[in-house]
Amino acid sequence: MAEGAAGRGEDVRQWLRGLDVFAGPLADFDPRDAPADPVDLFLEWLRAAVAAGVPDPHAMTLSTVGEDGGPDARVLILKNVDGGGWQFAAHAGSPKGRQLAARPRAALTFYWPLLGRQVRLRGTVGPASTEESAADLLARSAPARAEALLGRQSRHLASIEERDRVLREALARVESDPGAVSPEWTLYTVVPAHVEFWQADKGRRHQRLRYERPGPAAEWQRHLLWP
Repeated sequence: MAEGAAGRGEDVRQWLRGLDVFAGPLADFDPRDAPADPVDLFLEWLRAAVAAGVPDPHAMTLSTVGEDGGPDARVLILKNVDGGGWQFAAHAGSPKGRQLAARPRAALTFYWPLLGRQVRLRGTVGPASTEESAADLLARSAPARAEALLGRQSRHLASIEERDRVLREALARVESDPGAVSPEWTLYTVVPAHVEFWQADKGRRHQRLRYERPGPAAEWQRHLLWP
């Protein structure tokens, strides 16, 4: 094995086995004290992650179904959560936007390793109104809005110089027209049918609590799951 790095084959396996898991200190969680609505528990865990100094606590993995039927995933930032669902924003012409247009279902995963906590949810996805989507874009930084106006995410790039030149031009447009928005910028809401809360335990007696409901208007049911 090369000094300071894992090698190949079996060396990598042993190196990975030697890495710490659930280094802690882990948070406590008693599912019997969980609130009736998963939004309340999620916000409680999110605030605890912020208080614990977890980096980017509002970052999440968005999983969608690709055009080829295979899974696709990327990390985004949570924009809001309330009784209506969990929100994120994206360009409708991006890969994730096209995937959601074809198959409007997704999963979100949050992981806060300092606390040993994970939240998983999946459900249907719907776009917000044009006005709400525009407001989300206008609340972002000028460079972020400039990038959104380009609408070129994930396309092949000829050179770094081309990227910088085109972004400078888009930024100049934003600065000259602060109200400019991309009509394809979309605020999406995930309306979950399942929300699972997972609390790690050093002795592998992990706590898992899943909220389930048959429809958006139905009452949430809570179920413990085996680790």
